[in-house]
Amino acid sequence: MSSSLAWITDALQALKNEGLLRSRRVTRMLPDGTCEVDSRRVLDFASNDYLNLAGDPRVIGAAMEALRTGTVGARASPLVSGRSEWHERLEQTIAQFEEQPEALLFPTGMAANVGTIAAICGAGDLILCDRANHASLVDGCRLSQSQMRVYRHDDLTTLERELKKGDSVRRRWIVTDSVFSMDGDIAPLADLCDIAEQNNAELIVDEAHATGVIGENGRGACEALGVEDRVAVRIGTLSKAIGAQGGFVSGPANLIEFLWNRARSQIYSTALSPAVCAAATAAIGIIRAEPWRRHRLEVASEFFRTQLRLAGVETVATSTGPIVPVILHAPEAALNVANRLENRGFLVGAIRPPTVPRDTSRLRIVVTAAHQDADLTRLATAVFEEVTAARAE
Repeated sequence: MSSSLAWITDALQALKNEGLLRSRRVTRMLPDGTCEVDSRRVLDFASNDYLNLAGDPRVIGAAMEALRTGTVGARASPLVSGRSEWHERLEQTIAQFEEQPEALLFPTGMAANVGTIAAICGAGDLILCDRANHASLVDGCRLSQSQMRVYRHDDLTTLERELKKGDSVRRRWIVTDSVFSMDGDIAPLADLCDIAEQNNAELIVDEAHATGVIGENGRGACEALGVEDRVAVRIGTLSKAIGAQGGFVSGPANLIEFLWNRARSQIYSTALSPAVCAAATAAIGIIRAEPWRRHRLEVASEFFRTQLRLAGVETVATSTGPIVPVILHAPEAALNVANRLENRGFLVGAIRPPTVPRDTSRLRIVVTAAHQDADLTRLATAVFEEVTAARAE
């Protein structure tokens, strides 16, 4: 290593001392809600494959058909030569699913957030960004060079106050997740729409953890709360409930054309693999045809929360749906409990700073449509026993 990088060794040791050092492992995902981690089979309660579609034979078959008839990679950015019939078909499918005129693909959900916000917001604008937003939304706000202020969705007084201060700004924006990825709670979208309309602001909503999961048709929290027509920009992902990869924006034709010409993370990235596009297209079709998956997920999520309560485990009171956080405060505690649960056959996420604020390290347990009630009951018991043991140490 170059002597100029010697400081990295000390930085890594500092992370280790704080319980914040991450390690790389090999995980083999299996189609039945299980996975192999370093060759050991466990029940998967860590992934975001909410509807268990990533390993569905129909989704895999669609990807294989695209590979058989085309190429592995898209070979160029979408604007140059990388947009195939599979990309066009997926964008049309997303637009139909979202009941919007058009849609635009991005290589990842993070690229969709960063590229969209940085393209439509700019110097002279004011952005109000929720404190609990995903890092990609925060990064997009920063890259836009707008003035950025932070608010909390459980106390909107700051949001209203800061918006009223912005008399001299060019445009006002409110940026929020619809479902917050670490707490599992839902943004007060109706209230945010009211505040935006009263203060000449526009709302940007990332439905990453809601697409396919919430709403009568699975379009997300905006659908469920009846505010789809009041939100200026809706962003989604293909990598969670849809079980594939990539991000998207759906909306009016002029918005999509503008992002096609100005969103740098889309312009300067090689397009998604055609096989991924085919897989996502098939998955959206399944979501529309099989609403039982969404209903099963809702029932299983509530069942698991009930089992945790019966076992004496507290979760974030405002969380709902498949994301179930158990706060353990110290990074070492979260990591130790997650390791003990893995030894008992359950893979759960140990979430630590900077993903969450200091002193809020947690288990992030994710229920999917593949999980059976007996497994959820066993996990609830195991969580109680291991959390109790950790707190006694």
